[in-house]
Amino acid sequence: MISSLRGVVSHVGLNSAVVDVNGFGMLVQATPQTLATLHVGREAELATLMIVREDSMTLYAFEDAVQREVFETLISVSGVGPRLGLAALAVHPPEALRQAVADGDSKAISKVPGIGPKLAGRIVLELAGKLVPVEGPAAPAEPAWQDQVLQALTGLGWSEKDAVAALDRTAEENPDVAAGSDVGQMLRLTLRSMGQDNGRPGGGRRAAAGAR
Repeated sequence: MISSLRGVVSHVGLNSAVVDVNGFGMLVQATPQTLATLHVGREAELATLMIVREDSMTLYAFEDAVQREVFETLISVSGVGPRLGLAALAVHPPEALRQAVADGDSKAISKVPGIGPKLAGRIVLELAGKLVPVEGPAAPAEPAWQDQVLQALTGLGWSEKDAVAALDRTAEENPDVAAGSDVGQMLRLTLRSMGQDNGRPGGGRRAAAGAR
C-alpha cells in the first residue's frame, strides 16, 4: 500500500497529476485544491491512498493525512465512492465535513454535486461518532490566585458575580501581578478597586475600609 509519495511534478491536469518518483511517473487523482498546490518541475510530497479493484488500481492524493482520513471515512458509506469523496473535499474542507456530520447538517453535505438529500442523510447517520470535530486547544488554566481571592471576597459579603467582575478588572489593570501567584497582593488590589465602587455591599465596604 502506497501511503505517501514525494517527487518532482511532471504534469498537472484538471483532475489528476503525475509525480516523478525516482523515474516512475505516479498518476494521482486529487481535488482541485490539492492540484493547485502542485507546480510542474517542483518537488511535492503528498499523502496517498491506493484503491484496488478488479479492473483498476487508482492512487488518490491529498495535501495531508487529515484529508486522507476524512476521505477514507466518507467512502466507507455505501453509495459514496472515491469520486464523491473527492467531490466532498472539493466543496468542504475536512473540519467543515466533520462539523456537518456532528451537527446532523445533511443540507450542507447535499451541496456536494452528486450527493442528494437521501444519501446526505445516510452519511450523517452512518458517520455519527466516526467523523467528529477535532478538539480545539485546551482552555487556559485559571490563575493560581483566582479561587482563593474569590472565596475571600464572597466571604466578605460580595456576590460571586461582583467578585468575578472585580477580579477580571484587577487582572486587566495589573497584568504583571495577575501573571504571578501572589494571592495577598491580588486580594489587596481587588479590595482597593471594590472599595472605590459605590455599588459594593455594606459588609464589603467595612472590610475594604479595614483593609486600607
